[in-house]
Amino acid sequence: MDIKETLLHSIEAAAEAAIKDGVFPEAQLPKIVLEVPPKKELGDFATNVAMQSAKAFHMNPRMIAQELQKRIQGEWLDKIEIAGPGFINFYLKSNVLYDGLADIIARGDSFGQLPAKDAEPIQIEYVSANPTGPLHVGHGRGAAAGSALVNVMRAAGYNVSSEYYINDAGNQINNLARSVNHRYLELLGKAQEEDFPEDGYHGADIIDTAQRIINKDGEKYLHMSEDERMGIFKELALKEKLAALKEDLEAFNCTFDVWFSERTLHPDKVKAACQQLQENGKIYEQDGALWLKSTDYGDDKDRVVIRDNGVPTYLAADIAYHKDKLDRGFGRLINIWGADHHGYICRVKAAISAMGYDAEKLDVLLLQMVRLLRGGQMVKLSKRTGQTVTLAELIEEVGTDAARYFFIMRSMDSQLDFDLDLAKSRSNENPVYYIQYAHARICSIFRQAAENGLSVGEAPELSLLQDDTEVAIINKLQEYEEEIDRAAAEYAPQRIARYAYELAGCFHSFYNQCRILGVDDKLAEARLALVNVTAHTIRHALGILGVSAPEKM
Repeated sequence: MDIKETLLHSIEAAAEAAIKDGVFPEAQLPKIVLEVPPKKELGDFATNVAMQSAKAFHMNPRMIAQELQKRIQGEWLDKIEIAGPGFINFYLKSNVLYDGLADIIARGDSFGQLPAKDAEPIQIEYVSANPTGPLHVGHGRGAAAGSALVNVMRAAGYNVSSEYYINDAGNQINNLARSVNHRYLELLGKAQEEDFPEDGYHGADIIDTAQRIINKDGEKYLHMSEDERMGIFKELALKEKLAALKEDLEAFNCTFDVWFSERTLHPDKVKAACQQLQENGKIYEQDGALWLKSTDYGDDKDRVVIRDNGVPTYLAADIAYHKDKLDRGFGRLINIWGADHHGYICRVKAAISAMGYDAEKLDVLLLQMVRLLRGGQMVKLSKRTGQTVTLAELIEEVGTDAARYFFIMRSMDSQLDFDLDLAKSRSNENPVYYIQYAHARICSIFRQAAENGLSVGEAPELSLLQDDTEVAIINKLQEYEEEIDRAAAEYAPQRIARYAYELAGCFHSFYNQCRILGVDDKLAEARLALVNVTAHTIRHALGILGVSAPEKM
């Protein structure tokens, strides 16, 4: 039995009964929020629904609370008390707590995986950085948050596909080729630094690429025309950059179901999307260019999709791409973009609507900036290269686990201050260390228990778990699947990061208060059962976050 769900239904039924009895006027009951009180003496659950309903029902909150109290019944309920201006505190019978824990234990490894939802497939597209250089810290935040969102939505029962959009067409790839070409010539003494392309890429990785070409093929390409050489370098550099990008992401526990090449959109799918918009009367010609009537959908001005020279804009490719997504049968599209793309949302949604699709199917989540701090001072550039700090450098300094947790623990739409010193510290102040240490402690408990011939047993007497710290863990465990559901519905993987930290805190309190070895065998078995399911839940939550759960630390 999901006691929280049962309690919510009971409150709703009580309100409906009061309306039917003529005690409450016909009105919409506000959303009921149940909370676990900070002190056990205040009950197992509490709600302020009476105060929230005062305006709708035109009644004193305490009177509302009293009328609800009269009408809420259940075998699971011990008593209801009204406190203060109208808080309703619910006290459950003791067996409810232990029955809930028994259900969780019976679920085994399936606890944390919700049943499949009756919903259309969802696509989540994230990172999608240009394959022209290494991933930086900002991309890392998108990779961590995006992959965690994919994981939590799958845990919540949604059918989710993850996708990386490879920007392998357009001017940035030409610039990549020009940059590699110049460094190649420069390294062979055939070009000067001062002649480097104005819009070229100055990263050290470009020099490395050119040097690898020389190491493999020497001066082979010197005798070719520049156009021929550039064509070869474009493909060589793109292949290398994409491979490095995938390697960095895999090291960061971030993988994708689909790697979608922009090149596959040109020219046919771009042409088809524009043609559809023209047929819908949503594109017009002016000054030799084709313009999308995006002002019809709230944009501040119309946007060019095909330039006067016949070359498609980035918007044209994005229109074709989103048409392709929707034509693949996704019922919901989730894009994770950098905050600097805020103004772009309206254009894409306008195009979706103009093509006759439902623009509400697209949700865009914006990632705010990351500030790296070391010694309380902001870190702007890499010590090694003097350029932007890369994701690989961050992983090298703090590790994948800490980097992922720190990126996820705050909402995507809030700026993140990433404390490098804290992320590296082996102390309880470091949240990821604090959580992992809880898991390692539990593993240590089981190693010691095995040495002493103790195990969980087939039917532990869970009712022996009476200590406040034990009850706190049980209550926390029973919140987990609701947290997963809410995190998925709200696109908020940070909820799982916070939950894991809070559950670890409950365990550490228990560890400091309660012994397992040296107590009655039946109590020891019950406590082993409790910490076993706690370890599973910590592992499951960390798995959603893409963070490891070490057995020793």
